[in-house]
Amino acid sequence: MGLVEDIVAQESTFVGWRRAMHENPGIGFQETFAAELVARSLRDFGFDEVHAGIGGTGVVGVLRGKRESNRAIGLRADMDALPIQEETGKPYASKVPGVMHACGHDGHTATLLAAAWHLARTRDFAGTVHFIFQPAEEGLGGALAMIRDGLLERFPCDRLYAYHNFPGMEQGHIYSNTGRAMAGCSFFTIRVQGRGGHAALPQTTIDAAQIAANLVVTAQSVVARNLDPLETGILSFTDVYAGTNSHNVIPDKATLKGCLRYFDKAVGALMKRRLDEVAQGVAATYGGEASVEYDDNFVPLVNDAEATRVALAVAAQVVGPQRVHADAPPLTGSEDFAFMTERVPGSYVLVGAGPGAMPHNPGYDFNDAILTVAASYFCRLVETELA
Repeated sequence: MGLVEDIVAQESTFVGWRRAMHENPGIGFQETFAAELVARSLRDFGFDEVHAGIGGTGVVGVLRGKRESNRAIGLRADMDALPIQEETGKPYASKVPGVMHACGHDGHTATLLAAAWHLARTRDFAGTVHFIFQPAEEGLGGALAMIRDGLLERFPCDRLYAYHNFPGMEQGHIYSNTGRAMAGCSFFTIRVQGRGGHAALPQTTIDAAQIAANLVVTAQSVVARNLDPLETGILSFTDVYAGTNSHNVIPDKATLKGCLRYFDKAVGALMKRRLDEVAQGVAATYGGEASVEYDDNFVPLVNDAEATRVALAVAAQVVGPQRVHADAPPLTGSEDFAFMTERVPGSYVLVGAGPGAMPHNPGYDFNDAILTVAASYFCRLVETELA
């Protein structure tokens, strides 16, 4: 089957949409430029229904095929940018200070719009496609916001599909696997309470900085000595602050931030329990107190076996079987599409973007050369699932 010819012919148009979104990024729940572009475009394409403001700035377009069927599938793209100052030097670089599309969500949105354009022209399928344009994927709960706003009740789907661009993988190749695909993630904040004082009189203090330093080291035992060696868990401290901005004041408080990552919810629960115990135990050893707060930003992403079989078969039709990798290893990054696939079977693939800066880097840019590949993949998915 290969790439969709009219999508290839209109590539410059879709790239133009992508670059317009790149110039006008919005962080989670502030993606007004992208959301307005999406809603306006879907109406211009002649969609049967266009619903804006779902879960904040989310948009859902409903497209019915020219043949009747009760089946429906969903295609999802994320729209949000990141709070990073862009350093690409591109002529279409972000116009918003301190905000840029550093993960390629501008490309994902343009990809789904391209597929929407083609399918609205042909409607060569039986049933309904829900085009889901999601806000706030980057740890702010956009998927859950849409779900709580009735996404899956108002727009029921038999299966859901999404993709992510991935630099460092062969350009135009498609990667996936069945089962564990991406990790769940819980952000944590540990608050330490000690007793401050003069650095010349440490015996009168309970040093919060000392407690924090020992916590960073001792907490590594949570993974090393509490998890089954055949399971995966990551505990990372990413911010430690116990400062008084002074050379001679011992601090009374410290705050430590980081994240837990895991592929099994039971492993995540064990890591939380043990981190609580370690934090309280270490603090008590030095006479202080500690509490831990969690924000469960992501659940593990699990690819449904049948949905992934279909996805990989379609990928082979689009790019050729030699460019499809069905045994890609799970990634320890996280993706809140997982909240949707907890409720509806689905599959998530990676499309290789070739060499270039990795996501969440100020020098990153979406590779426009893969847009027609990913859009063709979405179109062929619809034609296969809703044949």
